[in-house]
Amino acid sequence: MIEPSSEPKQRSYSNKPLHYYPWWALRFWHGMDVFTLTKLLARNRFAVSPGRWPMVVSVAAASLLNTFCGVFEWFLFSAQVREVKLKEPPLFVLGHWRSGTTLLHELLMLDERHNCPTTYQCLAPHDFLWTSWFIPRIASALMPAKRPMDDMAAGFDRPQEDEFALVNLGVPSPYLVWAFPNHGPVADEYLDLRSLSPAEREAWKRKWKEFVQRVALSNNRRLVLKSPTHTARVRTILEVFPDARFIHIVRDPLVIYPSTVRLWKSLSEVEGFQVPHDDGGWIENSVLNNFVRMYECFEQDRELIPPGRLVDIRYEDLVKNPVDKMRQVYQSLNLGDFGVVEPAILQHMMKTRDYKTNKYKLPPDVADRVRGRWAPYFQRYGYDGQDVATATA
Repeated sequence: MIEPSSEPKQRSYSNKPLHYYPWWALRFWHGMDVFTLTKLLARNRFAVSPGRWPMVVSVAAASLLNTFCGVFEWFLFSAQVREVKLKEPPLFVLGHWRSGTTLLHELLMLDERHNCPTTYQCLAPHDFLWTSWFIPRIASALMPAKRPMDDMAAGFDRPQEDEFALVNLGVPSPYLVWAFPNHGPVADEYLDLRSLSPAEREAWKRKWKEFVQRVALSNNRRLVLKSPTHTARVRTILEVFPDARFIHIVRDPLVIYPSTVRLWKSLSEVEGFQVPHDDGGWIENSVLNNFVRMYECFEQDRELIPPGRLVDIRYEDLVKNPVDKMRQVYQSLNLGDFGVVEPAILQHMMKTRDYKTNKYKLPPDVADRVRGRWAPYFQRYGYDGQDVATATA
């Protein structure tokens, strides 16, 4: 149950509606197997809203197929997966939700020397090694062209967060809150992994590394991994990949806050097995609290990263001059000849030059609350002198 809160109820900071997301479209839960889905439903006492049962039925049907396909893939590829060695240390994109991690991820993936988990691989983590050549073609009509919360492109081949793959593999994750949003946050301990028992932590590392190895088996180029949750997990990441490199992106907190609230609200509405209600205000509280926890962990763990393997960039600088900023990233992390990818970044700039960000208007009391709770971030990354009444994201 959600404890009563002294914080105000959820408010909308943007007048822009969510993009329409049809009832028949794929949700991330369509990647679960029978066992993972059954546990999820049972843990939430099958508290599905009446209008969402068609979604549950379709997810259940998909889970049967996923279970069969996953067993078949295990027989085909399990030995090869265990033997996979990454040719290069992975590159991690770190940063809070809506801080520009998706933009940075997509720019890095313009480099043909890079590889990353795709939306299909995260949607079908049990079997993508043998189903990726035909399922995306059959199911492409079920994937909308744009994400519901903004105008960013969607598709099976787009770069995706590996956290969604973990969810579908049955690994506890804070992302599970979007399945039953009216029950409030779940699995918060998996944000930073610090309070887990040694056995739970090792189980998480094993499942995650196995997924990464399977992605590498499909294409063993330098892996670029992006999930905002990883920002709080640097310590664990280094235990699995000691030579990893990191790009950390920051953004005006007065933009991050309302944009993240909108993101979480949209995911609750689109992905939820329940029709979400507004009477708990858990989204705003969770955004405020998770940010603090995430950056307490990150600032402690960044000292563990060897020199030359971490670079900090500002979203505002990246948008202003993507070519110069990406060149600096490549040079700082020794990622190879930037000239190879520069034409692709220039072309991407031309294609996206008309992209419009969402606009938000923060009431003064909310802006003051964000400044107070996130003060260390404002100060460390140079946003403490800003006074933004209307933000864009």
